[in-house]
Amino acid sequence: MPDTPSPAPRITESADGVTFSVHVQPRASRNEVCGVQGEAIKLRLTSPPVEGEANRLCVEFLAKRLGVPKSCVAIIAGEKSRHKTIRVSGSDAAAVRALLEGGRR
Repeated sequence: MPDTPSPAPRITESADGVTFSVHVQPRASRNEVCGVQGEAIKLRLTSPPVEGEANRLCVEFLAKRLGVPKSCVAIIAGEKSRHKTIRVSGSDAAAVRALLEGGRR
């Protein structure tokens, strides 16, 4: 049986920082990175998807895990969707990949 490659998120580095996709599951029992879904990093977040609470928690969670200020993390697409595109200034692809390994760079 041939080996199938493990899924990898699409991560793009530019002069502005790093851009990647996330799939958010709101109302989870705890905040965590739980793997890859398609080309997106799957996040479970405790907040409900009302009045931007899940978006705020998404930004806070990613900023803390990547070791950057919250002001460096922006949702650039998908504010009203579970599928979001995130841009992080002051970070790189290696730090984002480290999210999947459970740690910071």
